[in-house]
Amino acid sequence: MDKTLILNDKQIKHRIERIAYQIFEDNHTEKEIIIAGIAKTGYVFAQKIEKALNKISSAKTILIKITVDKDKPLHTTIEDGFSEKTLKNKVVILADDVLNSGKTMIYAMRTFLNADVKKIRTVLLVDRDHKRYPIAADYVGLTLSTTLREHISVEFSSKGNAVYLQ
Repeated sequence: MDKTLILNDKQIKHRIERIAYQIFEDNHTEKEIIIAGIAKTGYVFAQKIEKALNKISSAKTILIKITVDKDKPLHTTIEDGFSEKTLKNKVVILADDVLNSGKTMIYAMRTFLNADVKKIRTVLLVDRDHKRYPIAADYVGLTLSTTLREHISVEFSSKGNAVYLQ
C-alpha cells in the first residue's frame, strides 16, 4: 500500500510547539496542568506536548496515560494514582494523535466527567473530519479531509516523526 507523507519531522515539531503556546495562552494563570495521553501513540504525542509546554511555562505539568479498550470502551482506565479527588478543580488536556470518528476520544473523556475538573480541552495532531460523536478539537496540528477508505498513520521514533496518508 502506498504511503504519502503528510507531515515530516520538522513540520510535526513546529506544530507541537505552536500547540504548546496555544495551551499556555489558554492556561497562563494555572499552577498545574494535567496532560492525559490516550495510549499508545496519543500518549507519545502527549509526552511531546508536555516537553514543549515545560520549555515555555512555569506551570507544573502532570502526564497521565489513558487506556481505552476498543472492544469494551466502557472499561477505560486511567493510570494508577489518579482519582476523582486528585483531579478535582484541575485543567485536563486530553491528547490523541488522530481523531477519526471521535469514539476513542469520547470514551477517554468519560473518565474525567465525574471528577469535577476545572476544564477539559482536547488536543490532536491530525483531525480527519469524520466525526460520529460530538467531539471538537480545541488545539489541532492539522485538519485533513480524507475519504473513509484512507488511513492516517502517525509514526514517532528515535529516527524521526512522520504522518502518512495511506
